[in-house]
Amino acid sequence: MSHDHTHAVPDDRRRLSIAFGLTATVLVAQAIGAWLTGSLALLVDTAHMLTDTAGLAMALFAAHLVRRPATARRTWGLRRAEVLAALAQSAVLLVVGVYVLVEAIRRFAAPPEIPSTELIVFGVIGLVANVASLLVLSGRRSASFNLRAAFLEVTNDALGSLGVIVAAVVIATTGWQQADAVAGLLIGVLIVPRAVTLLRETGAVLLESTPPGLDLDAVRGHLERMEHVRGVHDLHASLIATGLPVITAHVVVDDSCFTDGHTARILDQLQECVAQHFDLSVEHSTFQIEPVGHRGHEHVDHV
Repeated sequence: MSHDHTHAVPDDRRRLSIAFGLTATVLVAQAIGAWLTGSLALLVDTAHMLTDTAGLAMALFAAHLVRRPATARRTWGLRRAEVLAALAQSAVLLVVGVYVLVEAIRRFAAPPEIPSTELIVFGVIGLVANVASLLVLSGRRSASFNLRAAFLEVTNDALGSLGVIVAAVVIATTGWQQADAVAGLLIGVLIVPRAVTLLRETGAVLLESTPPGLDLDAVRGHLERMEHVRGVHDLHASLIATGLPVITAHVVVDDSCFTDGHTARILDQLQECVAQHFDLSVEHSTFQIEPVGHRGHEHVDHV
């Protein structure tokens, strides 16, 4: 028996295109501003904006790739393109964040002269564009790793622009030039933990770790308590992409099930069990039904 399942992929390309256009425009403006003012906070925000523009470009490209249909060679299509894009974005964010922290500490000891008026102008330009991008992305920010990464990058950009503005105001009112370095330091502190979190989560997907919140021991317990089930082994669960968990298992049942035609009903019950109790789609659960003596013919022992 064969099953032909199609996997609906949300189309977020329009949102990402708008965010990319806004971010790229501000990148050019802030690069000019950083060159004119010599501000660390603005330079950091410009470097961050550069990585975010590249990140949004990757996110947009990945959003195109994931919509390609599955083939005999790529049975899940290119659904994991979003995970790869998010992984790359988070890695770049982490590098930028570490650089920001190091440079901010260095400049705190020897702050350069920063023209506060120009700093405010470019900071406001960046903040307005970032807020617009956030509004575009916010409605779908949890829809995929790809959009989470994009939203995170734009959020950090907005915080960076806000830091630039605050630093400029402090410099203008008090003359304390270290405010620029402090703003850069705070931006770095905000970037690094979020980048590490996303890096860890996307890495876990690529390592085919058990999906977050899923207790495989509980899954095994539910399955083994079913009538006629004698044991469960080779139990695996992973996440192909956002919203696409899969689970596989070898299920040992009474030998009589193979003579009285009960195996088909057991398969239905297994799929219903994982779908109802663990929110795992019936389409993506695969069970191998085995008689009691079959495990002795298997050459590899798994959990």
